[in-house]
Amino acid sequence: MVFLLNNSRLNLCKIQEGRRGEIIASFYQTSPMAQDLESSMYFSEFPDDVQLNILSFLRPIEISAFACTCRRFAALCSPSSPSTDLWLALCERRWGSKTELRRWSAIPSPRLYKTLDRWEQLIGFWRRIGSGIPGTPPLVFFEWSPSCIIGSRISPSSFAASYAVRKVPFLWLGLSAGGETLSYLHPDNPLSDSDVIPVTISFMGCNHFVVEETRSFCVDPNMDDSEEVLGVEAGSPPDRVMSEIYQYFANRTSPGAEKSLRRQRKKKEKERLGRRRWEAEHFVKISNYFPTPARPLQGLWKGISEDMSLEFYLVTHDDVGGIACRRVGDSAEPFSGYSPVFWTSNTTFLESPFSKEEHAIYSMREHIGSVGSVHCTMYREFVSRILCINCSYDLVLPDLAGSSGDPRNVEGRIWEYEDGTFGFGFLRNNFIIDLKHIALDGYILDNVESSHPSHHVL
Repeated sequence: MVFLLNNSRLNLCKIQEGRRGEIIASFYQTSPMAQDLESSMYFSEFPDDVQLNILSFLRPIEISAFACTCRRFAALCSPSSPSTDLWLALCERRWGSKTELRRWSAIPSPRLYKTLDRWEQLIGFWRRIGSGIPGTPPLVFFEWSPSCIIGSRISPSSFAASYAVRKVPFLWLGLSAGGETLSYLHPDNPLSDSDVIPVTISFMGCNHFVVEETRSFCVDPNMDDSEEVLGVEAGSPPDRVMSEIYQYFANRTSPGAEKSLRRQRKKKEKERLGRRRWEAEHFVKISNYFPTPARPLQGLWKGISEDMSLEFYLVTHDDVGGIACRRVGDSAEPFSGYSPVFWTSNTTFLESPFSKEEHAIYSMREHIGSVGSVHCTMYREFVSRILCINCSYDLVLPDLAGSSGDPRNVEGRIWEYEDGTFGFGFLRNNFIIDLKHIALDGYILDNVESSHPSHHVL
């Protein structure tokens, strides 16, 4: 239901024909309260801060419709002189709790709103498709920082038998002082730690984007905000975005590294002209990376495998009600880029009390967990449900899986624990891989400081 204000009076506008319109008309004809409101409530009499608070609940298209009803409010959405207070209120309503808007732009404008509205869809997890840069993790995570959006590569830590992960920033998206969008990438080259590359972020729908090196350092001031390409870079990086990048690299080297990095910028730009062009990378969105009450198994998980290395897993539901799990790893390694792990078409859980056979299947297996963790040993007493699964070998290598005719080659179980996590294992071996969340409430869990201390950037 949309409220439009005509001649500074608060009137209810019918937005749908039919029964809803009849109900609204009946309310105004019969309700004393409605008649009293109509005769006494004037929008223009509200204090300015109250007016802005009310309007901040509307979308820009609704603000435009409202501005057309009265000359006094026509300037609210004027392209030539937009209301700074109004657009600040709109931005604060949506993103004020996530970032510091005044550090994005000193003068909030429709352009800032449109940019944040589009870039907001980056927040969360994405998975690289294709080969990419050798040695770089395929899993990336975007989050808000005070003056920009930062994309980080997520990978297992170097610690054996540990759930710890490394979050290494590699992509920064922000605005210049003039309001142009800017994107910079660090190529993860150990020989040029201070080098950053201006890049262009191109969206291909809502679930796919491409990162490409910018062909030109020039900015077209007449560029339309509606263009699909969002990353338009200037020759001189803005202080707000680059200060975070410089701080990041300074923390990796020495307290005086920031000045040194600034002196190297011109040199790096000259070197960039003579090097090979950075290859584009494609990313697809991981939409459901967290579990829900209806789908407690879905999402991104991490677990310690049999060789005591940390692996990432993505559990998804298909269109026919089945569940599949794939390993999210380095595509350069055989069978690890996006390889299947288990699947099931029957999502009916076995509820407690469990049979003696199920008790035996569970109790005879070891839990693989982090070294020194007592949490895993507690799982044995808190299994809430069990789900039967199949090993995905029978999907990718059906002849090999069924060669012996023994269902134990492919059959397995998921044990859901009372704390909302779960473990899985197969009848052909004697261990259970216990999984934990990679992220919770928008934050990476078990993030450890390494040679790339990402926490200094945020």
